[in-house]
Amino acid sequence: MIELVGKIGSMALIDEKKKNIDYNVFAQISMCLKPGYVWVTSGAAEIGRLDYIKRSNMELDGDEEESKIENKIDYASQGQALLMENYRKHVNSSYNLRQFLVEHQHFNDPKKCEYLRKALERASSQNAIPIINYNDAVSDEESRKLEIQSLKDSGKQVVECVDNDETASEIACILKCKRLLILTSVNGIYEDSDDPKTIIPKITGETVDDLLRNVDDINFRCSKGKKPSRPGASGASGKLQYIKEPLKNGTTVIIASSHYSIDDILRGITPQTRIGLNLEVA
Repeated sequence: MIELVGKIGSMALIDEKKKNIDYNVFAQISMCLKPGYVWVTSGAAEIGRLDYIKRSNMELDGDEEESKIENKIDYASQGQALLMENYRKHVNSSYNLRQFLVEHQHFNDPKKCEYLRKALERASSQNAIPIINYNDAVSDEESRKLEIQSLKDSGKQVVECVDNDETASEIACILKCKRLLILTSVNGIYEDSDDPKTIIPKITGETVDDLLRNVDDINFRCSKGKKPSRPGASGASGKLQYIKEPLKNGTTVIIASSHYSIDDILRGITPQTRIGLNLEVA
């Protein structure tokens, strides 16, 4: 069984003050990764953008929507190499590292989903750590929308993977992992998004139905009238929505800050929000 699926958001990998990669975060995460863990990482497009600016002293041009999409593709293709370089630099040298670039089709097509599941599970037995990201560099936005709509029209339940929170949750579902860890730039789920003192340490229930009702209740209280902090971010509301399927499988979900080590978070000695059945944490 896969012990942990983890995910980190783009902005948690960026040092906002220096406008550069936060190498300390990369090192802290990488040194905790081990076989039996599957890691979903955002950040390719933003890291590629920062690297392009550093090397070219300018951003890519274009204000039109098509230009913005093309720029994201170009930044992502540049950033993918840097993502893997930084993980490889700090992961234990005795472990193998494998990159998986996924798209919505890998979850909506049962055969492709099964191939992906087997490959990720093989990695654990082969002393390897999978690093997963959405394949922005070759993802055509219009084609993706048409494919998604076609699946919806056929009445199927559809995975869109518009956000890596959703991607991580789907990976957790196909692997039926013990824990799903979502690292963010804040300490967990707050009742008041502007007040860290309102962190919710635990969301639990005695049955799956109880648990999901409690998640919905917290989601309603936290998201009333609030929007994600930046375009493309799912925010607390999106996270709470995406994690429902892993919770149904018995996975415990932990939402915590990337400023703490994975080992300390899993031991429960850092601020965090832990979500799952019959939790006993305070």
